[in-house]
Amino acid sequence: MEEKVILLVEDNPDDELLALRTLQNNISNEVVAVRDGLEAIDYISGTGSGPGRSAESLPQVILLDLKLPKVDGFEVLRRIRTDDRTRLIPVVFLTTSNEEQDRFAGYGLDANSFVRKRVEFDRFSAAVRQLGLYWLLLNEPSPVVRRT
Repeated sequence: MEEKVILLVEDNPDDELLALRTLQNNISNEVVAVRDGLEAIDYISGTGSGPGRSAESLPQVILLDLKLPKVDGFEVLRRIRTDDRTRLIPVVFLTTSNEEQDRFAGYGLDANSFVRKRVEFDRFSAAVRQLGLYWLLLNEPSPVVRRT
């Protein structure tokens, strides 16, 4: 059975820890966390010195912060959507931004969802749990996206 991996791209250590704990307590799938946009691009492309993976194996879903060091979330999404191997991977912006222009830009780049991080622990934790369960258990991925 194929392993469905979640890629979490989050530069805030507190948000990363909360998201990891929430996901790991509610699903058995592997969650890989990277801290900046360049690490995300390297992981998705199978290159770089970050967490290793083969270039053929792709994450089931990417939870992507918007404001990241080195390369922002918009550019990460732009690169994902221009690569035929990765263009259909679901990408969920998980961000503190409540700016309409950010949502407009994200959906304009074909983000699958735009979820605002809640300041309250319980609400943030519930949102992350629901995202993990939906994208791993309920959503049927595109048959074009190949996973190994």
